[in-house]
Formats: sequence, structure tokens, C-alpha cells
Amino acid sequence: MLRWLRASALPTAACHDGEPPTRYETLFRALDRNGDGVVDIRELQEGLRNLGIPLGQDAEEKIFTTGDTNKDGKLDFEEFMKYLKDHEKKMKLAFTSLDKNNDGKIEPSEIVQSLQMLGLYISEKQAELILQSIDSDGTMTVDWNEWRDYFLFNPVTDIEEIIRFWKHSVGIDIGDSLTIPDEFTEDEKKSGQWWRQLLAGGVAGAVSRTSTAPLDRLKVMMQVHGSKSMNIFGGFQQMVKEGGIRSLWRGNGTNVIKIAPETAVKFWAYEQVLKTRLAVAKTGEYSGIYGCAKKILKQEGFGAFYKGYVPNLLGIIPYAGIDLAVYELLKSYWLENFAKDSANPGVMVLLGCGALSSTCGQLASYPLSLVRTRMQAQAMVEGAPQLNMVGLFQRIISKEGIPGLYRGIAPNFMKVLPAVGISYAVYENMKQMLNIAQK
Repeated sequence: MLRWLRASALPTAACHDGEPPTRYETLFRALDRNGDGVVDIRELQEGLRNLGIPLGQDAEEKIFTTGDTNKDGKLDFEEFMKYLKDHEKKMKLAFTSLDKNNDGKIEPSEIVQSLQMLGLYISEKQAELILQSIDSDGTMTVDWNEWRDYFLFNPVTDIEEIIRFWKHSVGIDIGDSLTIPDEFTEDEKKSGQWWRQLLAGGVAGAVSRTSTAPLDRLKVMMQVHGSKSMNIFGGFQQMVKEGGIRSLWRGNGTNVIKIAPETAVKFWAYEQVLKTRLAVAKTGEYSGIYGCAKKILKQEGFGAFYKGYVPNLLGIIPYAGIDLAVYELLKSYWLENFAKDSANPGVMVLLGCGALSSTCGQLASYPLSLVRTRMQAQAMVEGAPQLNMVGLFQRIISKEGIPGLYRGIAPNFMKVLPAVGISYAVYENMKQMLNIAQK
């Protein structure tokens, strides 16, 4: 692929905005099989195959869908040129972020260093295999022209996708997750990097949850009692008056326990119920997590641990879908409009994207979360009917209106940014303390 692009279509000079689009025209004519001035998906696939650069159906369809901005099922020359220019901009950002010493070339050591900054560890020999697949002149380094030509028709958009492409095309063993790899190298196992990384994440989660626990308990109180007169300040006053300062952290034990994966597997079915009961309970009502579980089992039976299970599952769908979609949209927007010399947005940008996307996801799923909490706690309210999900929705709307479905959302939002920020800060500090490779 790279040899054909260099010989037949691409000049050796790098592309600039003011450059005449002759190379784009050459490529477009090669793809426009019938010469009608537009390229459909079949022509794109056949054209790339004839040029010796078949990408596979998914990649070719991704190029076509991204480039077809007017959604007429065809790529005209303007759409084709815009797609390539936008794609080259993304590849330039990726190239610059890998070129650590800014000498215009990527070397094996820079590949190793860049992946280490993402929490991934490969040997220099593996990095050489990556560069060999791109290097066209045998120098064992890759300049911008080689990088651009190699990725011209590869629809990867950022460093993460490029790394995953390397995993599948070169066979480099780097795991599937860029944040916490799902597999560790032998060197990491021998050095203890694997348990250090897990410990750092676990401590970060525990500190983050504990720091925002008072806001979390206030949210649950407002969800359960549904009192229009309970505001944030009054809610805190009421909790402190009833059980003292320590009561603000009631129920936080279950939150901390569930961060351990093994414990999460054991307790996932009912940890939310225990957390809700402990958060709503008065001082002395339960002796602790196990006392709470024992009392619920004795008085209400095993089924009580699964109250709110249905709305909890239903709430995952809108939250996860919207959260991820908004996050990717915001990150892509930043990269396209504000990125200058790096394809890595940085912690603060990612923190902002995460907070906004989480907020959107919570807005969509919050009513289900509120109903789940009330189902889990309604047995504690004397004389209250034991309603199912639909019945609770109807009761809340009839008595409190639509705003009743969002009771307690203010303290819930208040904890998003500090929770994420504290988690990031603790995680980075723990990595430093445990001698884990830093960004």
C-alpha cells in the first residue's frame, strides 16, 4: 500500500492546507471506476482492492460513512478531499505525540516510551516490529511522510485506535484496555506492577467514595423521604442532629467494599439494598453491614435483597449509552477544534468530558435510580404500601409531579466533579508512591 501511494499518487512533501489537491484528484480518479464524478461504497471497496490496499468491509464502510457528510450514499470529490484532510490532521496529532524528541522521526524507543505513558509495556523488539510495518526506506525510523501514507486509508482516529490496530496487525501483546490492561507482561508480573496498579485503582476508588459519601447519603435521604421542604443545607443539619457528624458516612462501608472485584461479584445483587437501608436508618437501628443484612433476612426474607433490581438494570442502559456517546462526542470535538500539537487531550479535558457526559447520563437514568432506592427502602416506612416499579412511578407522579422523579439530584450532581477529581489525584499519587510508570 505505502509503496503504491508514494510512487503513483503522493508527492514527497507533506500536505499543507494551501497545497493544490492534485494528489487527492489522482486518488479520487483511481477510485471513481465509472468516471461519473462520485464514488459509491462498491467503487470504494473495488478501487482499494485494485490498488492493493483492501482494508476489510468494516473499515471501508467507516471511511465511507464518515466522508459522506450529506448522506446521499455517494462521495463526491469535495467530500473525499475533506475526509482525507481531516484524517491527515488527526494522524499529524498522533505522529507529533509519538515523536517525543521532536526530530521529525519516530524511533522504537519513542514507541516504548509512549505506550508506557498509557500504562502499556512492550519491549524494544516489539516496537521495532511495529515500525517495520510502516518503514518504507529501511531506516528503522518513521518520518511524517511514511506515517501519513501508511495511515491514509486506515480509519483509525487517535492513539488508542492506532495501538489497537497494531495489536491485531502486528500481533503485539498489549491488552484491550488502555487504562487498565486486561493482561500483564512477564516483566510486570515479576516486578509487581500488576498488583500495584490494582491497588492504586482500589485506593483511589475508596478515597473518592469516602470523600463524597455525605453527599451520597443526602441524595438517598431526599430520594426516599421525598420531602419538598428538605433542601441540601437542611438535610445535612437533620442528619447531624440525628446521629452526629459520623452519621454522614453511614452506609459508606458497602460503597468501599464493592470496589474490590471479588467482593463485587459476591455482593453485587444486594449491596445497593444494604447501602440504602444503612443510609436511611436512624442511629442504632442497625449494628453494621452484617447486622443490617441479618435483620433484613429475618424480617423480610431473601427476596428483599433484590428489591429495585429491575429499575436498576433498566437504568444501566440509558446511563451507559448516553454517558459513552456524549464522552466520545466531546472528546472528538476538542481534538478537531482545539488540539494543536498532541493527540492526548490531557487530564483536565478528559475530566471535563467525563463530568459532563456523566451528568447527561444521570439526567436520563435518575428517575429509575430514585424508584430503585424507594423500592429498597419502602419497608422501613411504617404504613407505606409495598409497591412495584410501575406502582411507585404512578404514586410519585400523582403526589409529587415530574419534579418528584428528580428528588435529590442536586447533591448527586455536586459529588460528580469532586469524586472524579479526587479519584484522578489519588490514583496518580498512588502510582508515584508505588513506583508505577507515570505520564
